[in-house]
Amino acid sequence: MLDILKQQATGSGQNWLQILILLTVLALIPTILIMTTAFTRIVVILSFTRNALSTHQMPPNQVIIGIALFLTIFIMGSTFAQINQDAVQPYLKGEITQQQAFKNAEIPLKNFMLKQTREKDLSLFINLSKIEKPKSPTEVPLTVLIPAFIISELRIAFQIGFLIYLPFLLIDFIVASVLMSMGMMMVPPVMISLPFKVLLFIMVDGWYLITNSIVNTFK
Repeated sequence: MLDILKQQATGSGQNWLQILILLTVLALIPTILIMTTAFTRIVVILSFTRNALSTHQMPPNQVIIGIALFLTIFIMGSTFAQINQDAVQPYLKGEITQQQAFKNAEIPLKNFMLKQTREKDLSLFINLSKIEKPKSPTEVPLTVLIPAFIISELRIAFQIGFLIYLPFLLIDFIVASVLMSMGMMMVPPVMISLPFKVLLFIMVDGWYLITNSIVNTFK
């Protein structure tokens, strides 16, 4: 009888531990989504676009985040499908343990991040962590891969943001030069250039071009 009670107590303890781990993972999902997917690059590029247009809060932050979220789901579709197939469904069916499910989920996520991470950035964090150089890409620990992936994403996002800024910056220069030549020193150039920026963005079908560019950078 005592042995049965001990077994029940042990089983209950394991169940509570699994529930605690599951709740922790659920709490970290937003951070995982931001730091290990395409979300960071997309939201930074969209923010650069809004700032280049000088439209301040148009589109609103909620719209920017929503666009970035759904583009992330679109780009990461095959990766999420593989995680579901190799980790989530086998775990729900009881075919693998929770630990094995996490390991299976790491593989497609690592493959995605490694494709987008510069070797230079990866080497930087391997050297900083003072670990042995991994023999294969799959042996790179997530504690090294994730920060390398993040700075690679920021680098690409800033490069694209710079290219987005150039045509709108040219409009600002032209408007400022015209206003100075007319002696209208007190008129803010941004107020005059804003309609021309929006018009240019509409004429070149800006959202189409930016979305197409973002998706193609992940191929």
